[in-house]
Amino acid sequence: MAKGKKVVPESHQALDALKYEIAAEMGLPVGKSLAHSNVEFATELGSLPAQSIKEDYWGHITSRDAGAVGGAISSRLIRKAEEILLNL
Repeated sequence: MAKGKKVVPESHQALDALKYEIAAEMGLPVGKSLAHSNVEFATELGSLPAQSIKEDYWGHITSRDAGAVGGAISSRLIRKAEEILLNL
C-alpha cells in the first residue's frame, strides 16, 4: 500500500467531524463558525484579505492541545472497535 493512502478514503469526513466534536468538548476555539467570524473581523480591519484564511485553520492551537485531540480520536476509535469485536 502506498504511504499516506487511506484504507477507506470515505472516512475523511467522519474523522473531520470527530476531530471538531472532540475539540469542542475540550473547549478549543476551532471550527468553521469561529474561523468565519475571525476572517470577517480581520477583513474589516483591513489587515487581511478574506481569501487568505482557510476555514479549518488550527495554527493558533498549541501542539499539546492538537496532540490531545489526536489522542482522544485514537482512544475513541479503539474503544469503538473493541465494542464491535465484543458484540460479534
